Amino acid sequence: MAGKDSNKGKKKEVKKETGLGLSSKKDENFGEWYSEVVVSGEMIEYYDISGCYILRPWAMSIWEILQAFFDAEIKKMKIKNSYFPLFVSPGVLQKEKDHIEGFAPEVAWVTKSGESDLEVPIAIRPTSETVMYPYFSKWIRGHRDLPLRLNQWCNVVRWEFSNPTPFIRSREFLWQEGHTAFATKEEADAEVFRLYVTVLEILELYRRIYEEFLAVPVSKGKKSELEKFAGGLYTTTVEAFIPNTGRGIQGATSHCLGQNFATMFEINFENEKGEKAMVWQNSWGFTTRTIGVMIMVHGDDKGLVLPPKVAATQVIVIPVLYKDANNQGIFDACAATVKNLNESGIRAEADYRDNYSPGWKYSHWEMKGVPLRIEIGPKDLANNQLRAVRRDNGAKTDITVANLVEQVNDVLASIQQNLFDVAKQKRDACVQVVKTWDEFAEAVSQKKLILAPWCDEEDVEKDVKARTKGEMGAAKTLCSPFDQPELPEGTLCFASGKPAKKWTYWGRSY
Repeated sequence: MAGKDSNKGKKKEVKKETGLGLSSKKDENFGEWYSEVVVSGEMIEYYDISGCYILRPWAMSIWEILQAFFDAEIKKMKIKNSYFPLFVSPGVLQKEKDHIEGFAPEVAWVTKSGESDLEVPIAIRPTSETVMYPYFSKWIRGHRDLPLRLNQWCNVVRWEFSNPTPFIRSREFLWQEGHTAFATKEEADAEVFRLYVTVLEILELYRRIYEEFLAVPVSKGKKSELEKFAGGLYTTTVEAFIPNTGRGIQGATSHCLGQNFATMFEINFENEKGEKAMVWQNSWGFTTRTIGVMIMVHGDDKGLVLPPKVAATQVIVIPVLYKDANNQGIFDACAATVKNLNESGIRAEADYRDNYSPGWKYSHWEMKGVPLRIEIGPKDLANNQLRAVRRDNGAKTDITVANLVEQVNDVLASIQQNLFDVAKQKRDACVQVVKTWDEFAEAVSQKKLILAPWCDEEDVEKDVKARTKGEMGAAKTLCSPFDQPELPEGTLCFASGKPAKKWTYWGRSY
């Protein structure tokens, strides 16, 4: 509870104490800290069904900004939006065995209508391959129907039972899922290459979402056979890392599905030679998990820290009033500041609430992570300037009213870049290159992001997971980065002693 001004004789009680401090420290109890921040920062509200969360406007506005960027970019690629139903018939769901086995424990089922049992239970989509592809088969008849490139913005349900965490691992979440089908060329390798390029084009958009918007560094790479999308040919990924927990986190994925689903769902067409052929497909998606990664990477002991590009409010203007001061002049200056910033495209607002002290407001907006605070008091009014305070590093500068827009834009750009630079420095400091099992085991115990030479064999990966299994969870492959360091001839796999084929990131993960 915020404290109240106890001075008698005042008409209005002004809350001076913040009452907003977090009870947990990020470095001491990360899980409790995160739970506090997402609620106190007004990102989510807990719902009465475990693993489901209300996304409040402060969070939804971030999702809308990411959505607007990505939607515009995929439309440039001639990808069109559609919408498919939430429900899946069990017959269709079971059609692709390898695919659904990966999701089976998480599939939620509708079994009743009112008090009556359904004759046939209906599944709720955990993903939409089995929803969409029977209709791809119907719509694709000849080569002129290709390529088919669809996307949908929707929700999916995966009935997670282990450690539900807001944004990171929830039973219902928002995402986009793209599904595309291409004609097969005479040379399969050429077609695979074309698909691969498409997969990487989407992956590059995901990198931009993380690095350019959320200021979170990621590694682009390929998942192992053990970790790839069930039923796919291969999976590419952008992987983030949370230094405080020493865990990797899959940021977004883009899959080459090959012809696996086309075979199951009979997505055939007549090619230019009049021959029957089968399509090649890919799929790709990112989710509201992006928001959780951003919070984990940038948040501090005061609360959220939002990158300016995704903050619903980039600048908060706070009047600092004094007895016998020209308070109306201060209010007018605040209003003019907000107006000028808004007209220039900067998202700004003022906090005129008169039942809270300026100090309380400072803490409130710091908790919500607003990138820049502008304070206007009597001295600022007299000097025709404003006091600007950065959320990322607390630096204070005076801004002249005449150069308001230019200077604020410069500060916001500096905040955006600094958040990325600091996050990258922290991530890079966690990377440890190892070449032997002993070095690997030590790095795992120290919660490192491990880069190790690997023979790329599934049995070896399974063995590593088995040997590192413990209370903190087993270590596994995160991705093999596309940007491969040099692998000298004769380099051996850290785990098997066999000739190494590639460098791969390993570690514990969410």
